[in-house]
Amino acid sequence: MSRTEAKQRARVRIARLRSLIAGLLALVAAATVTACTPGDDQPGIVVTTNILGDVTREIVGDEAGVTVLMKPNADPHSFGLSAVQAAELEQADLVVYNGLGLEENVLRHVEAARESGVATFAAGEAADPLTFRTAGDGGPEGEEEQPDPHFWTDPDRVRKVTGLIADQIIDHVDGVDADSIRANADRYAKQLSDLTTWMEKSFGRVPADRRALVTNHHVFGYLADRFGFRVIGAVVPSGTTLASPSSSDLRSLTEAMQRAGVRSVFADSSQPRRLAEVLRTEMGGGVRVVELYSESLTAKGDGADTYLRMMRANTTAMATGLTGD
Repeated sequence: MSRTEAKQRARVRIARLRSLIAGLLALVAAATVTACTPGDDQPGIVVTTNILGDVTREIVGDEAGVTVLMKPNADPHSFGLSAVQAAELEQADLVVYNGLGLEENVLRHVEAARESGVATFAAGEAADPLTFRTAGDGGPEGEEEQPDPHFWTDPDRVRKVTGLIADQIIDHVDGVDADSIRANADRYAKQLSDLTTWMEKSFGRVPADRRALVTNHHVFGYLADRFGFRVIGAVVPSGTTLASPSSSDLRSLTEAMQRAGVRSVFADSSQPRRLAEVLRTEMGGGVRVVELYSESLTAKGDGADTYLRMMRANTTAMATGLTGD
């Protein structure tokens, strides 16, 4: 091969390489443009707890992106945020959170987002909150009333909040279709109404003298208020799992259980059962510990991966545990 032919072939290879690079650059540019199109740039809603996240997704449908900060099976009282999640809060169009002290390690980030101009909605504060009494530093003489954050154990309150979340989305999230949001909220509210009816029927088979609840901490006050139960007490006399029981707390609770003839304790499945197990020692055995999904949804397929399934699972477990079936 002559030197001239070699040079010509080299020039052809270089030209082909340049053409290939130009084509690749064009593809990258096209992909970048496509990724930035308005159709993919959905408004963002950030929700703190996975229970409220499930409710919000039912309302939103395909109208906006929903980011849920709390992972399945997490404890809302103790879960925290990464730096990335904290930044997501401040970049959201709307933040939906429980409030009433539930997300103890997250509320300061919600407040920071609010101060930066992000719209926020405290679902628990809008749900006609109840209070519960807890021992203060002075023991029984120093009892204090605190707001109860666990409003979701009453499906009627969740139905009310569903409409309010829909209002917030329509008011604060640009680009969503109001009619679609309303239709989704109405459909979900009907499912919640059906849930209430089913729970009333299920609890109807629990005799009046057995409608007494003992839990690992104060979590079912709203359910008790709605469906006619008595709350005898809690292993941890507090609205948070971060508190610990004292020996006097346990003694008072076991005495109350013995007076009421209660032998079942309902403990959250996402928490260690050691606190409830202590009662077996205190009462000489014979105490039945029933696991419930009270504060967190499970991973998909694990029995309580939506709010509706969680409430049905809990209702079945409670009715069975209290009737001895």
